[in-house]
Amino acid sequence: MPEIEKNDYNEESIRSLDWKEHIRLRPGMYIGKLGDGSSADDGIYVLMKEVIDNCIDEHTMGYGKHVDVTIKDKTITVRDYGRGIPLGKVVDVVSKINTGAKYDSKAFQKSVGLNGVGTKAVNALSNYFKVTAFRDGKEKTAEFERGVLTQEHKEVKTTEENGTLVTFVPDDKIFKNFHFVQEYLDNQFWNYCYLNAGLVMNLNNKRYVSKNGLLDLLQRKTNEDEIRYPIIHLKGEDIEIAMTHENDYGEEYYSFVNGQFTTQGGTHLAAFREALIKTVREFYKKDYDATDIRGSICAAISVRVQEPVFESQTKTKLGSQTVYEGGPSMRNFIGDFLGKELDNFLHKNPETADALKKRIEQNERERKDMAGIKKLANERAKKANLHNKKLRDCKFHYNDEASGKDKDKIAEKQKESTIFITEGDSASGSITKARNVDTQAVFSLRGKPLNCFGLTKKVVYENEEFNLLQHALNIEEGYEGLRYNNIVFATDADVDGMHIRLLLMTFFLQFFPDLVKNGHVYILETPLFRVRNKQETIYCYDETEKTEAIKKLGSKPEITRFKGLGEISPGEFARFIGEDMKLQPVMLLPETHIQQLLEYYMGKNTPSRQDFIIDNLKVEMDLVEETIQK
Repeated sequence: MPEIEKNDYNEESIRSLDWKEHIRLRPGMYIGKLGDGSSADDGIYVLMKEVIDNCIDEHTMGYGKHVDVTIKDKTITVRDYGRGIPLGKVVDVVSKINTGAKYDSKAFQKSVGLNGVGTKAVNALSNYFKVTAFRDGKEKTAEFERGVLTQEHKEVKTTEENGTLVTFVPDDKIFKNFHFVQEYLDNQFWNYCYLNAGLVMNLNNKRYVSKNGLLDLLQRKTNEDEIRYPIIHLKGEDIEIAMTHENDYGEEYYSFVNGQFTTQGGTHLAAFREALIKTVREFYKKDYDATDIRGSICAAISVRVQEPVFESQTKTKLGSQTVYEGGPSMRNFIGDFLGKELDNFLHKNPETADALKKRIEQNERERKDMAGIKKLANERAKKANLHNKKLRDCKFHYNDEASGKDKDKIAEKQKESTIFITEGDSASGSITKARNVDTQAVFSLRGKPLNCFGLTKKVVYENEEFNLLQHALNIEEGYEGLRYNNIVFATDADVDGMHIRLLLMTFFLQFFPDLVKNGHVYILETPLFRVRNKQETIYCYDETEKTEAIKKLGSKPEITRFKGLGEISPGEFARFIGEDMKLQPVMLLPETHIQQLLEYYMGKNTPSRQDFIIDNLKVEMDLVEETIQK
């Protein structure tokens, strides 16, 4: 039996990292996943948020009514008009761990950032970081490179208003080929304004402001034609709630703590969902099923908590059990508020109360009608041996939190968990061989899925492909069980592949729209061409890149056109689903009407769609003719 190699473990094995080294070695612990900006929770958005959070905390304490942000190329500048960092502490605040005013509860009440890490992480993860504090007619500036102080300027007189100015450039060694998606920026800035009514924010001269808080948020997230009753808006000390029910399936929640968007919910959201059920049952004096009450809900909840406890540094899930030390539990605080305010509202607004009751009873009828079908579908899914025939699973599962104790690492893995939905043996074979088995799974479709537009949810259970896909995602009982954070369509870049994408989008928009609205659905971009000579290989995603590659390599390089994913070898495929994976997010604009959208693209062949196709075909033919003439 061969001798097992043993690694030496001695005093030299123990290392002490300073704050900069630790942040740069484990950036995911501080800012979540790195990414290139294709996802709303990628690190570049978190960096910007960490800086802006300090501005928001100033506003919350009553200082500064507006915040100006500019993004030019890859440089981000943030200017607030708060009190300004005390000049003698400008360097310490952005470069000494566990240093900041938020340890002083008198200086900052109910702030989101309490551990003194945020701007330090931004500093450490930036090629260039500059901070200037303006305070009482004087200013102080310090400049850094990757957390290292390069220049500390002397205090000088200034005519600038009090406040703080931060400029930084994310480190291109850590954030490779990153870009900002305007829709993600819009959501981020609108959320700040919804949670701080009256605050004015400017991004590259685009103005954001809200007068009505969470009411405005829900009006932006819903369509007036699709809600069942006018939005209910309730406000109290340290709590604000807005809610309505829609025609869509699923449950959609937006939860916030001290201005932080808690994308994974937490104790406050759990308390709201529980309190809603209790209040509704008591008001109607009927023991409705919980899923019938919450089905098709769209709600937002914001709470303010003293010294909040989050389950990870990225602050996406609240763990606090109480509102403040010695105060009520989160459960009692939200339960008492909703039990009183929602009950009063429903008594004062009988039309809304009646519409809510009808929505609940409709959910109840549909659930009972589906009971037998769901039972048969579950049995079929078990017999189909899902994990052997359709799903090549990954080692890490979204819900397997018990498998580890390090919550930051678990959160990082959760964000990386991905399922590729593809069609055909060759494509699924290539992806399966090339994937990262720890976090990437593959689901293989058998041919084109059904066009489910206009069909009821029965088809999800009666159609074998949809039924198995639903079970693979683990969303039959709700989105809390979603096993993969990223759902990626991986189809060929031809007409058939585009058609499959549309059919999959129709399935998710029709039955699981919240997965799209909450940024879980993507399209995998793979190269159309490979251009190479003996020295270099360049992969090109469009004709322009191909032309540039040919010019660069010269002397008639070999050009390959990939007709399908199956033609890309597993060795090559690993490049395209690894660190440099290009994902195109599937996003819905706030004004998008889902049913109208699906009717236009997936309904009967309407004259308007025919005109659209003909007009765009003319444009394409004109471009082809112009290219030939050249």
